[in-house]
Amino acid sequence: QVQVVESGGGLVQAGGSLRLSCVASEPMFSFNVMGWYRQAPGKERELVATLTPGGSTNYADSVKGRFTISRASAKTAYLQMNSLKPEDTAVYYCNGRRGGANYWGQGTQVTVSS
Repeated sequence: QVQVVESGGGLVQAGGSLRLSCVASEPMFSFNVMGWYRQAPGKERELVATLTPGGSTNYADSVKGRFTISRASAKTAYLQMNSLKPEDTAVYYCNGRRGGANYWGQGTQVTVSS
């Protein structure tokens, strides 16, 4: 069974940085796309950034220029988050998509104080 585990969340002041890690039980290139999503209290889960095996990236408008998704190794992806804002506060989830299946981690909490 495919497993995806996130880490790196925490509490940070506005303007600060965090780096989230996503470790999958299978190589990233085996997925059609890897992505980071987030869900704030009372809101729906939303896309943050995606990365394909070929290296193509896509970002939500709200994080462009501040967040960077990258592949650190065969089974690890990062989400570097800079210039954090209070509105970035959410649970962040890593997702691997392959065919019709989606594999989710349990999430990591990011809290940005003003």
